Amino acid sequence: AYLIIFHILFVLFVWTYWKSIFTLPVQPGKKYHMSYADKERYENEERPEVQRQILAEMARKLPVYTRTGNGGIRFCDRCQLIKPDRCHHCSVCAICVLKMDHHCPWVNNCIGFSNYKFFLLFLAYSLLYCLYIAATVFKYFIKYWTGELTNGRSKFHVLFLLFVAIMFFVSLMFLFGYHCWLVSRNRSTLEAFSTPVFQNGPDKNGFNLGFVKNLQQVFGEEKKLWLLPVASSQGDGHFFPMRALCEAQNPLLANEEQWEDDGIDEEPHDSGEASSLAIERET
Repeated sequence: AYLIIFHILFVLFVWTYWKSIFTLPVQPGKKYHMSYADKERYENEERPEVQRQILAEMARKLPVYTRTGNGGIRFCDRCQLIKPDRCHHCSVCAICVLKMDHHCPWVNNCIGFSNYKFFLLFLAYSLLYCLYIAATVFKYFIKYWTGELTNGRSKFHVLFLLFVAIMFFVSLMFLFGYHCWLVSRNRSTLEAFSTPVFQNGPDKNGFNLGFVKNLQQVFGEEKKLWLLPVASSQGDGHFFPMRALCEAQNPLLANEEQWEDDGIDEEPHDSGEASSLAIERET
């Protein structure tokens, strides 16, 4: 029984790690890139206000609702595209990544819309794997402590395995707990450190739809697929439901107490529109 559990956890651990590494980050679609005519007009234009107008005209045709800190269109100079909501430029991968969370050195890949579920499962199964190793080795550690274990090489193996398993378990526990909190609030790591700005101002809970819907955004509606490293996230990574839009479609939601039950902390919005548009350039 112990060997069966060990091999199941090992297979899931390797499978999720492989999916986290080799699932390439998704880049924005062609409609977010500048056309040849717009690119030529944008690059030949020296007046910033006209450049802002060109970007504004492009953004009107796209489902883009987030803005820069001063209300401008989010534009990537390196990739020459209007950035979809929750999309950011990764300086390591040198591309814009849909719903970018962070660039992970452990898997040498960008964690974003395409592989965020796999990364979460990798953390979860790694946590269980370390816990299982620590639990099975602990009884031998007791024997070592009481002097029943006399083999010198066995002593070293027991101490090493227990120390490494506990060390990784504690580290992974904090990291996995943090990402569980992010999923419950429907935020990425970047959004947790830098509040997304919408057309009516910054709102840290702009994408928070409630605990259940937040889980479905990452894991999908089919619960039988939640624990398997197969693609089941909702949407295509270019557009995400927003709390403001849901409330606008159903005004009754604005007065319901379900948002408080879900732990959403309200944040005041700026009442006025931004006076001008600006261009966000990634560095």
